[in-house]
Amino acid sequence: MGGIDVANGVVGAVLGMLFAVLFQQPLQNSWYRLRTRSTRAVRSLRQREESSPAWRTFSLGPLHTSALIVEGDGETSIPGDAIYVQVLDQEIELPSEMDGWRTEIEAESARLRAEGRTPLWNGPRYAVDSFDVSRTALDEQPEVHLRLRPTDYYTFLAAQQLDRRMADGTTPRSRYLDPDSPLQAPAFLQCSFATNVAVVTADDMLVVSQRSERVRMAPGVWNSSVNEGMSRHIDSSGRSAPDLHAVARRGMREELSLEPGEYTIELLAFVLDIDKRHWSAHFYARLKDLTREGLQERMSRGVADRWEHETIDCVPFRPAAVIRYLLRADRIHRWAPLAPALFHLALVHVYSRTTVERAGAQILRRMERRTPAVGRGRLTPGP
Repeated sequence: MGGIDVANGVVGAVLGMLFAVLFQQPLQNSWYRLRTRSTRAVRSLRQREESSPAWRTFSLGPLHTSALIVEGDGETSIPGDAIYVQVLDQEIELPSEMDGWRTEIEAESARLRAEGRTPLWNGPRYAVDSFDVSRTALDEQPEVHLRLRPTDYYTFLAAQQLDRRMADGTTPRSRYLDPDSPLQAPAFLQCSFATNVAVVTADDMLVVSQRSERVRMAPGVWNSSVNEGMSRHIDSSGRSAPDLHAVARRGMREELSLEPGEYTIELLAFVLDIDKRHWSAHFYARLKDLTREGLQERMSRGVADRWEHETIDCVPFRPAAVIRYLLRADRIHRWAPLAPALFHLALVHVYSRTTVERAGAQILRRMERRTPAVGRGRLTPGP
């Protein structure tokens, strides 16, 4: 019996080894594939059960902004004759309690003037009453309908206090705004419409500006090449409605000393900062002959609104270079809300969405590999 047991043991061992060689790895592979498919199936079920808003603000990896791209994708520009601007006669009126805030701003300006200091300038502005987009019947091109109402800068400053408590404990944000309907807001909370321009020099350098510490709104942040608010006094000839391209060209002249014949300019999108209720027309401008050095020399000979900018950076206008610049640790938390979307749309316009998305994905993958596992998905705030 002992010999038979030994023989059986040897045969069993051989068969076990043979089974392990032939079947163990395929079984392990099958089990791994089964687990992977099950996990994906569960995730898929969870994804189908979740819902999210159709409107999302612009983000790029760890860079999140409050800029909502309302119309335009960057690839196709919006022609000027597709924009219809109407100015209504009725001026903006603030609710009684917020009107008291405006009175405080007037008093502050009077005090500054009495002390011999610079008072708060109160220029005539426009508020956005409504913004609508339709499509042409044949080629489905956009038609933008913008309705404006008269207002002024003091009203704008009062309306910017969206989180200030009123007598009943509510705030203008909680009382008048619905986060699930970002395009719906009373006109008195939308007293800002500006043009923002991404300017690229003849030698392919993107101009990026840093707002001065002297400006009242968003001092010190990094912003578009040109930012020009719409003025009721300057941009409306007589009773005619303002022309958005003309507003952008005025900004090019006042902030960079550039004349219309020195560049081409295209309207790429309409964007809303849903946090502060600032509307913007986003433009891309290309200088014909002036290089970075030529532009700097031009500005050294005088700029009308020099005090608005603290610093000017010039960045190679290539997808990877601009995206890396947007995500720099000393920039990522210091952007004006509308600027990153502007620069991204300009890249898409010149290089195509596929190229820009591919470059962004590659940079984000490299960032994830460099980021420790504990903090993955977040960047350390810049200084």
